[in-house]
Amino acid sequence: MTEEKVWQLLAELVASQKKTDEQLAKTDAQLAKTDAQLAKTDAQLAKTDAQLAKTDAKLAETSAKIDRVSEMVGGISNNQGKIAEEFFYNSLQNEPVLVGKHFDFIDKNLLRTHEKIREEYDLILYNGDSVFIIEVKYRVHPKDIETLIHRKGGNFPILFPQYRDFQRHLGLATFSIEDDVLQEALDRGVTVLQRRGDLIETIPAAA
Repeated sequence: MTEEKVWQLLAELVASQKKTDEQLAKTDAQLAKTDAQLAKTDAQLAKTDAQLAKTDAKLAETSAKIDRVSEMVGGISNNQGKIAEEFFYNSLQNEPVLVGKHFDFIDKNLLRTHEKIREEYDLILYNGDSVFIIEVKYRVHPKDIETLIHRKGGNFPILFPQYRDFQRHLGLATFSIEDDVLQEALDRGVTVLQRRGDLIETIPAAA
């Protein structure tokens, strides 16, 4: 190989190395830029995580407040229901007469289970030939009429077969009922007991 050829190869190697160095420098610059972007992204993610943590804390606080309010409302509702039960139970115990019939016995919160059927009856009155099933509600809703007629009334002869041949009456005892709901109950054969001061006003269903 001639000396000229050697110098030519050396020149080519120098040029190639210079080009490689330039490419490496460009790659380093790109990597530095990528690192800066990743650092910026990490900072943004950290900020987002902090915001999410703050939001989670707020949601937990709100949920706790809702639970406390729900517990308070549930407690008020339960207390109202117990007050209504006590009023009607004590009143009927003192004067066990409904729709012109005198009843000899009265049970409160009677729970009965048979196979897969389980019901709790608020008040039940008995005499020699009749039984009166009364559902007590502080405020009556239309669904309460359905529950009394179809479920509780329907399950009663299964749960209490000894009264299967007795004349069966259904009643709703309440402190509050809308006029249209009252009329629906009466139209469907349900007697309605309402509080009037310290007395019970009985509105019998049409025969």
